[in-house]
Amino acid sequence: MIRAGYRQVRHVLKRGKSSCSDASMRVLGIESSCDDTAAAVVTGDGRILSETNRHQYSVHEAHGGIVPGLAADQHLRNIPEVVRDTLAHANLTIHDIDAIAVTRGPGMPGGLTVGLAAAKTLACVHNKPLIGVHHMEAHALMARMTHTVNFPFVCLLASGGHTLTVAVHGVNEHTLIGSTRDDSVGEAFDKVARELNIPWINAQHGGGPGAALEALALEGDAARFAMPVPMDKTDSARSPDFSFSGLKTHVRRLREAAGFNIQDRQDRADVAAAFQTTAVRHLAKKTALAIVRARDILGTQPQTLVVSGGVACNQAVRAGLEALAMQHKMALVCPPPQLCTDNGVMIAWAGIERLRCGLLDPYSIDFIQRWPLDQLKHMRDRSE
Repeated sequence: MIRAGYRQVRHVLKRGKSSCSDASMRVLGIESSCDDTAAAVVTGDGRILSETNRHQYSVHEAHGGIVPGLAADQHLRNIPEVVRDTLAHANLTIHDIDAIAVTRGPGMPGGLTVGLAAAKTLACVHNKPLIGVHHMEAHALMARMTHTVNFPFVCLLASGGHTLTVAVHGVNEHTLIGSTRDDSVGEAFDKVARELNIPWINAQHGGGPGAALEALALEGDAARFAMPVPMDKTDSARSPDFSFSGLKTHVRRLREAAGFNIQDRQDRADVAAAFQTTAVRHLAKKTALAIVRARDILGTQPQTLVVSGGVACNQAVRAGLEALAMQHKMALVCPPPQLCTDNGVMIAWAGIERLRCGLLDPYSIDFIQRWPLDQLKHMRDRSE
């Protein structure tokens, strides 16, 4: 079965190589790794022909976070219409698509299974090349569709599930520099929003608990409830790793402290502002260490700092990292906010980048729940 799958890959690779340099090449991308069922059609020159995204905010808000089983059920309900609508809005049929890209991991097994089943079936039945995409590589490469970004570059990937810095050598080749030791920054934003009883924002783009905290923080005084920057002690200050669990605990203790009233909007705004300011300082300090290490890893001074993932939508995060990039004489590049959160466009574009390198997959691929980004190249080496 596996050998037959790889024979099919070699067959479609020949066809894919002949068309992948064509700017009009069209790739369908499917994303279902968390709580967004998304699809998009993107061309080889970066034009978005259509995109569809079904959010699940109303399903999960009452639970205070994403419930994997409920998310998988929603993906099962949504994915047929999401793919259908995406093709219809582009005035295309599946026969007009040159390849199908799909999130293979990391992510929630239920959601990944739904997306993979849909993509593999479509690709196999219609004899289309299949590209399994690493969710975080897709975030990292998104900036290359919206801006002129040459390899190598340094990337901070900050989302609800991940916080890491990587040296990006090229497609499929990344060196991990720092990662979170506990919670991701996005998870911390979400949990602090829950601690402060902040209602979620239900919006097509830029919604959820983290966005709600950012909005409330605009009304707050960050100095009133100043918080210690994580990993700022002597033994951990030089590590490029991140840690956000301490900040989350600090906010929980504030709820019980004298001088704080959870019912008072100004108190909640002040804590939100203090948390956000401290989180941004922590991100900037650890990313600064990553930039220095990247010089040694890459053997050159990187010219670009790419920041992507859902937390890159946050304007305070962008401002803090803009100042950092200027200090290091680097350009800061962030995709547009609607392309920082999970979406089908980034999966389609990553598929195009991988297709150009001849990186196709057999129809037998399975999901990978936990998938370190720096293992991508080694997996490919073992399969060849």
